[in-house]
Amino acid sequence: MENIDIKAMLDNAVHFGHRTQKWNPKMRHYIHGEKGGIHVFDLVQTKAKLIKMLEELKKVSSEGKSILFVSTKPQAVEMITNLAKTTGNPYVSYKWINGTLTNFSTIKKRVTYLKNLKEDASVSGFDRYTKKEAGKFRKEMTKLEQNLGGIAQMSKLPDVLFVIDAHRDRNAVLEARNKKIPVFGIADSNIDPNLLDHFVPANDDAMKSLAYILGFVKEAILEGKQGVNRQAVNSKPAGKEVAEK
Repeated sequence: MENIDIKAMLDNAVHFGHRTQKWNPKMRHYIHGEKGGIHVFDLVQTKAKLIKMLEELKKVSSEGKSILFVSTKPQAVEMITNLAKTTGNPYVSYKWINGTLTNFSTIKKRVTYLKNLKEDASVSGFDRYTKKEAGKFRKEMTKLEQNLGGIAQMSKLPDVLFVIDAHRDRNAVLEARNKKIPVFGIADSNIDPNLLDHFVPANDDAMKSLAYILGFVKEAILEGKQGVNRQAVNSKPAGKEVAEK
């Protein structure tokens, strides 16, 4: 986190918000001014909020808690998917299915059905069905994989939701709040910051900005996980020594 500096933020277009007519007045506190009809963030505050959010994410990760990453924004799909996989967390990057959090028991049943379809496909290739039935199952499997593949290993509600665009994926944010799940993310100038517990006021559209911020997010989470791993390693020798005596 010592590498976070304002010049790098400028170089990565972190400071650009939306057009002034599209802003949320609740973001006023984090805006320095406007240039060419576009709001510009106060990067001193952006830096401070980013550091605070990263500290919280590191803490969450060090406690072994799960983070559900969400972004259905096209330019962020690959980044959010890679981030989730690298840090060992679930993700939604294609479409938010209403009820993913508020009706999780039903979602788990659909995930189980997806797993059964995939197992059937790998074992028999749907050979025991008619061509029409097999085609139907393959289409269904593809659709379910797109929608639920990223949360297939999520056996319980996540401890934290991380969202890139709280406006685009507002339903995910509202469901998390309904279930009292803390929400982290990026708050562009059109976002209601009261919907997020921890956030960085920044550009959530430019790929350079997203890559810059998410790079630090990954680093913080992996550092937290190292703490978990160290605790696990330190807790093993005592038991092992007793067993060997």
